Amino acid sequence: MLQDLELTLKHIYEARQLISPHIRKTPLLEMPELSALAEAPVLAKAENLQITGSFKIRGAANKLLHLTPQQKAKGVLTCSSGNHGRALSLMAQKLGVHAVVCITEAVPPNKRQAILDLGGELIVGGKTADDALIFADQLEVERGLTMTHSFDDPNAITGQGTIGLEIMEDAPQVDTFVVPLSGGSLLSGIALAVKSANPKARVIGVSMQRAPVMIESLKAGHVVEIPEEPTLADGLAGGIGLNNTWTFRYVQRLADETITVSEEEIASAMFHALHHHHLVLEGAGAVGLAALLAGKVKSSGQGIAVVLSGGNVNLPVLIKIASQKLAV
Repeated sequence: MLQDLELTLKHIYEARQLISPHIRKTPLLEMPELSALAEAPVLAKAENLQITGSFKIRGAANKLLHLTPQQKAKGVLTCSSGNHGRALSLMAQKLGVHAVVCITEAVPPNKRQAILDLGGELIVGGKTADDALIFADQLEVERGLTMTHSFDDPNAITGQGTIGLEIMEDAPQVDTFVVPLSGGSLLSGIALAVKSANPKARVIGVSMQRAPVMIESLKAGHVVEIPEEPTLADGLAGGIGLNNTWTFRYVQRLADETITVSEEEIASAMFHALHHHHLVLEGAGAVGLAALLAGKVKSSGQGIAVVLSGGNVNLPVLIKIASQKLAV
């Protein structure tokens, strides 16, 4: 399964050595209520507590630390739904590199402001992720910037794969990994790490029911485009690129199962994290938790690790969800 893939476990270990001064080793938290529900130990990898509030700093750091001096001097560019742009802006600021972040109209105000606060140049490139990507491609040529793709990039995959290393070191008994799925670098990297060590490990990708492009592409056997829909999991929204080079193949090869969750299930998971564990999750960061709470994940009984991929929620959204849940 792994022999003919370009990236290996060695690349993930090299990424960890490179990025470790710039990231936080996040905790693996016990989830008693979910363990009882799943009839297996459930542990949560709290990437919502990562620097910049999401896992994206791992891939962004790995990419920027691989740039040549000439590329750094000219600046970097990305197209992002918010979290990668924030991570890239932080790393660019630390390295003295100018970062341009192209976003869609749907990116919420809190994520926009975080990018600006870190010195990123923010440009709204269109209504959809595909629009923004086309705009960014033009900008790359016009300004001589280096594109740092938020997911479809080997450095993004191996950077995110360091999460898999950390989970295995802290809980080697875990054999089921529940991972948010959109562009696919997170699942690709984690799956590459854990399946290299344990070929029997199961990796389950979770997306929202509203326009899960990667899952629909997997069903079709090729990358597809579908219209974006408003969702609490805005960090998972958008296309995966018709010219996808890396992540579609890797997810196609490495994902054992995919699951979708409803908007109500996502909201319930966000509230559960806040109410029971005092954890703030954005919708995209809560989809794995939502799948577990809805009883959609089957375990062999050895242990489940669910990745809480981000906590950069727009505060009024979380307050509204909490108010509604408490009023019931």
